[in-house]
Amino acid sequence: MYQNLAFFAAFLLIYSLFAGRFESRLLNGPLMFMLAGLLLGPSFLAVLQPRIDRNGLRLLAELTLAIVLFSDAANANLRVLRAHEGLPLRLLMIGLPLTVLGGWLVGIWLLPQIPLLELAILATLLAPTDAALGKAVVSNLKVPAPVREGLNVESGLNDGICVPVLLMLLALLVEEQTQSPLSLALELFFEELGIGALVGLGLTYLAWLLQRYSGRRRWLTPMWSQLTLPGLAILCFAAAQTVGGSGFIAAFTGGLLASHLFSGQKHHLLKAGEEFASLLSVITWVVFGAMVIPWAWSSLTLNIWIYSVLSLTAIRVLPVLISLTGTRFNFETRLFIGWFGPRGLATIVFAVMVLDYPLNAGHSLVATAACTVLLSVALHGLSANPWVARLASRNH
Repeated sequence: MYQNLAFFAAFLLIYSLFAGRFESRLLNGPLMFMLAGLLLGPSFLAVLQPRIDRNGLRLLAELTLAIVLFSDAANANLRVLRAHEGLPLRLLMIGLPLTVLGGWLVGIWLLPQIPLLELAILATLLAPTDAALGKAVVSNLKVPAPVREGLNVESGLNDGICVPVLLMLLALLVEEQTQSPLSLALELFFEELGIGALVGLGLTYLAWLLQRYSGRRRWLTPMWSQLTLPGLAILCFAAAQTVGGSGFIAAFTGGLLASHLFSGQKHHLLKAGEEFASLLSVITWVVFGAMVIPWAWSSLTLNIWIYSVLSLTAIRVLPVLISLTGTRFNFETRLFIGWFGPRGLATIVFAVMVLDYPLNAGHSLVATAACTVLLSVALHGLSANPWVARLASRNH
């Protein structure tokens, strides 16, 4: 245990000291952490041997995604949805559904051994984009502001939008496997959705009232107030899961309400939560490299590799090009927006989550998700800075 901790801490320390050097080149944090897990893990050097089972991996990934969902929703500026010719709204309302549909149709062609409903689940868990993997783009001032803001809002909201779709498909899967009436599947779906939303909204409103009460009496301190929203995010998630709702819906709706209620202070209050989520993300990426990739590698077939490549290219890019038809963005900018839809944390969590359901092709689904994330981390990480530089030079 201590050896694992020492190697992990040493790598984290070195990366934190030289992050600017690494990220100014062709590397990014998730790529480095994933490679570190892969190289130091049991499959290669075997100096890092995480003793974590599937339940532990799921808890780690779920907590990370819950905090990320809450923070992304709380940070989202919903007024930007209609800005810049409705770029974020087009990506979410047109591009996202077409991406799921495209993933399902390509799956029918390339992965015919997987049942149709499970292909829809695969297409849904591969649809959300990862803001952390796209950070080199959305935080780079050389990228035009409409593109930065559009991609940032899209990645902040699309994982939350995909959660109810995934829950619906999983409810239908349970109904199909148990031969129970469709009404029971729909009841299960709306239960998770409704309870999750009520818990998230209720707890967030209560936390806001308590914060106002404490603030009026000057009981708040700068240090401890930073833990308010991270604590609220975890509370929303855990409370909803406890009472039979969806913790992800609770975290997402709680974050959206927090964005409105804590509007004047949210950036200060969210800072600690984002740092906590970053640390959990680092651990998740290292474990993903050390355990998930070697586990999935033996299941990767040629068709899975092709599907993963298409998921990052045609399945994502064509819907984006369609959704941006009629806007003033030139073709290269539209292509740029389409390409920078990296897959990461949400896909990993959704893939681990669906393993608890009666899937016929669960191993293939997780292997395909792992393959897509692996390619995304590498290809998006390597292409971000060169394409940003090219885009900047053409715009000047």
